[in-house]
Amino acid sequence: MTERFRKDTLMSMMNTGDILETIEMFTQDNLDVRTVTMGISLLDCIDPDPKKACEKIYNKITTKAADLVPAVEHISAEYGIPIINKRISVTPIAMLLGACPDADPVDFAKALDAAGKKVGVNFVGGYTALVHKGFSAGDRRLIESIPRALAETDIVCSSVNIGATKAGLNMDAIKLMGEAVKKASELTADRQCIGAAKLVVFCNAPEDNPFMAGAFHGPGEPDCEIHVGVSGPGAVRAALAKLPKDAPIDEVAELVKRTAFKITRVGQLVANLASQALGVPAGIIDLSLAPTPAIGDSVANILEEMGLETCGCCGTTACLALLNDAVKKGGVMASNHVGGLSGAFIPVSEDAGMIHAAEIGCKEELGLPLEQFGIKEVQVGPFKKGEGNDGDAWEWFYIPCPTSIFSEHWGTNGDKAGQRPLAVQVDESASMYYGTVEEMVAKMAEFDRPMVLFQL
Repeated sequence: MTERFRKDTLMSMMNTGDILETIEMFTQDNLDVRTVTMGISLLDCIDPDPKKACEKIYNKITTKAADLVPAVEHISAEYGIPIINKRISVTPIAMLLGACPDADPVDFAKALDAAGKKVGVNFVGGYTALVHKGFSAGDRRLIESIPRALAETDIVCSSVNIGATKAGLNMDAIKLMGEAVKKASELTADRQCIGAAKLVVFCNAPEDNPFMAGAFHGPGEPDCEIHVGVSGPGAVRAALAKLPKDAPIDEVAELVKRTAFKITRVGQLVANLASQALGVPAGIIDLSLAPTPAIGDSVANILEEMGLETCGCCGTTACLALLNDAVKKGGVMASNHVGGLSGAFIPVSEDAGMIHAAEIGCKEELGLPLEQFGIKEVQVGPFKKGEGNDGDAWEWFYIPCPTSIFSEHWGTNGDKAGQRPLAVQVDESASMYYGTVEEMVAKMAEFDRPMVLFQL
């Protein structure tokens, strides 16, 4: 009896410790369930009459996903788990277009948009074509319609798979997609080019990806299922920060695997609960370390915590490979099915650690010591803008401020006419521009957000 009591007590202590650690991940390390995505097959909506096909699409989505948003919001409230997005992915629409050669593909996009808005999701993915080995009946028509479809809808996302490791690259598709990206930007230029932001060009696209804009419901998937995408770069960085700085690399990998395991278990819990609530099978858990501009929610910080002097220096690729490998291995042990893109995203413009590449680029160009800067990005916020209806609105942005060192080097009396500073060239977030006063005034007129003009 005493031995059993000890075992029960030990198990209770371990569970309490795990619970407290998970709470800390949510409250301090920006851990969240980034998305719960319902995958819906539209293969039974194929019809030679495009109007009937669109009606079938609308009816099936609004029926299958009718309770998706309320069910997920209930889970979030009951368990205290931040669930950021509720989304839908559908069968690649190009597969439906083949049956109705005279249809306007954009009508299908509008049906997806209307259905998604009806059920209250954030995005609908699946305006998609899979052309890595060539074009089938509806593929080329869908690709050519993508810019207009994204401009005339609000929550529809598009993706095209133009290559695969085994099949190689479809060069004709690459040409078409280059034109599509440019045209999508032009048609939505008055909305900060949101059309291009809702478009992904893939190689080796996974059929069960829950993340937008590349989500679609592959033809090998069941009629309906629930996928969950989890993101927690801050939690991984916080765990690594507790390791000694001289820890062996195998200990680093082991800790990443253990942390990935704990993070993925959260996603599995949400998937199981959503599956029960909605009466559809649970699909995959995608653990992708997707950063945000939030301080501490950075993949670059993880790599630096692993021992890099700064992200981008020698060894960055090796550390990223180790991180991806450990994340996948930890996730496999923690979930019934691992899928999607599981690994680490490195979007420069969304990663606080990588945003500072502009600072580093400027320092290298000017040969400055550690304590000096040519350009320093100053963070403003985050803070809430107001109460009431504005209570959830936040102010948070960065201002790149040139110092006198930068001015002396790149000012009007310098010898760099016609060139751009390295800091501007590497600033992927497009927060800095360089030119004459006339050029900058014209550039400022293109934006509807506050901007600061520095005269050098």
